Amino acid sequence: MALRLPKLPSIRDLTRIYNLQAKQKLSQNFLMDRNVTNKIISLAGLELDNALCVEVGPGPGLLTRTMLDNGALHVVAVEKDPRFVPILDQLKDASNGRFSSIIGDMMKIDHSQIIDCGLNLESNSSGLIKQFDSVHLVGNLPFNVATPLLVQWLHMVSRMEGIFGTPNVSMTLMFQKEVGDRITAVARESPRGRLSVLSQSVCDAYKIYNVRAASFVPRPKVDATVVQLRPLKTPILKSSLKTVEHLARFVFMKRRKMLARIFKDWDPDRVQLLEECGIDPTLRPQDVPTELYCNLAQLLEQRNIELPK
Repeated sequence: MALRLPKLPSIRDLTRIYNLQAKQKLSQNFLMDRNVTNKIISLAGLELDNALCVEVGPGPGLLTRTMLDNGALHVVAVEKDPRFVPILDQLKDASNGRFSSIIGDMMKIDHSQIIDCGLNLESNSSGLIKQFDSVHLVGNLPFNVATPLLVQWLHMVSRMEGIFGTPNVSMTLMFQKEVGDRITAVARESPRGRLSVLSQSVCDAYKIYNVRAASFVPRPKVDATVVQLRPLKTPILKSSLKTVEHLARFVFMKRRKMLARIFKDWDPDRVQLLEECGIDPTLRPQDVPTELYCNLAQLLEQRNIELPK
């Protein structure tokens, strides 16, 4: 099976031929620099044997082409904008049975549809693959829905649902740089917030590549960063992720205050919960390691303590 795509029209030519302009209401910014997509896939270190690559928001398909040219055998893209159907169909025809697309909303789609689509690719026409060993979720996410999508996926990771029930899962995702900074910030780093704690409760999260705004059309106002998240090999979550999310939201609403003051304002008797979990009450929310937040969330659940709304 050929693992390189035949020569295709350039992405710029295709967007011009089909008169495809980025829609602001969908927060679309097209990646046009092949050097950037090559770097992303190279640094992502995706294990491609018996793996399903799921791309969210392929748009005109430059990142998709790069995955296919790097040997991906099973690629499924989920695209919300039906204007891209002709381009994605052309890529499907050129992929030698390794690629297909679904027009739908990733926030709402049934993940079994994605897995079935991957299993039914011509690259698996023998039917030897009954279940994928790895799933790699990849995407240049629209900035306006990137955080809600990530939060949904993190909850699914915590419950091992959908594509996240696969033994080996990775997410390699593009965010606005400041969002990427928040996802990956560890204790005592200033960008740390709710999204840091939520992400790091279930995943290792680290930046792999910064992308200049000039690499996109239209050019956004800010640079982007690619973050990779992989489920923790040694879990630290001991409660529902929903409880961790409520806890993080509660404390980071008053991020400049010491935890002792935040909890005392809620109920003076609750300050002792911090000490029971080994948390120094004089710390501010950004200074507390994620594992200690997980311990506190577990204690709240065990004692049926509800945080203020």
